[in-house]
Amino acid sequence: MAKVGRGGGGGGGGEGGGFMRGMVLAPPASPPNPIVLLQARLKDLETGFRGWLAKQSIAVEAAVVTATNAAQGAAIGGLLGTLTSDLSSALPATPNNVAGLNPEAISSFKNAQALAGGPLVQARNFAVMAGANAGISSVMKRIRGVEDVQSSMVAAFGSGALFSLVSGVGGPNQAANAVTSGLFFALFQGGMYMVGQKFSPSPTEDTHYSQTRGLLTSLGLQKYENNFKKGFLTDNTLPLLTDSALKDVNIPPGPRLLILDQIHSNPELRKGS
Repeated sequence: MAKVGRGGGGGGGGEGGGFMRGMVLAPPASPPNPIVLLQARLKDLETGFRGWLAKQSIAVEAAVVTATNAAQGAAIGGLLGTLTSDLSSALPATPNNVAGLNPEAISSFKNAQALAGGPLVQARNFAVMAGANAGISSVMKRIRGVEDVQSSMVAAFGSGALFSLVSGVGGPNQAANAVTSGLFFALFQGGMYMVGQKFSPSPTEDTHYSQTRGLLTSLGLQKYENNFKKGFLTDNTLPLLTDSALKDVNIPPGPRLLILDQIHSNPELRKGS
């Protein structure tokens, strides 16, 4: 009996060893890419920020948009000012007290100094242009409900006029210079906008998604419009939308909450088209 037991134990051990040798261990899972995780996190933060901003008043949205874009403009201007600091230091002082000097020459000196200033000067100039343009654009979009060439030109006029007043570009008549600079900025911006519209494919207006498009735009979630179209979630379905329906068209949890909250708080959307 003892021998049989030892033989059986040995056989069992051999079978177990063969089973273990036949197993293929799965390779360890690779760690997630930190860059991809960071990008996803930033995208979620941006979506949440846009959703929060869309619920604020016009004054709050304009102030926040102006401040954030002014900070970005200041950073870009400071960098450019650092690169052009040698040029600004090579310019002579403005000869204001030289008798008989052509006023246009003095104005040219001032323009050159304003456009070739150091980091602080360029940071100020770019902050004014970027902040004013973005702030006015946000106000125009809230008031008119659309972002078109007219809104773009109005924003450019305001940024150009403020840039002229702050930088001192132009002659002694600051009011006239502000209007002239504003018109130049507006015409340039309008021309660039029209060129961009001409060479970019214009999407066909789909009347079945007009309310949906407005809803997503107000929340900063325009990128999910195609999700609605793939799921045939038209304007007529807005009052019927549920979390599971939005989940079925691959819309993340955060945007789903914002969309449903906007529909429930807006009587027009609850009625549908």
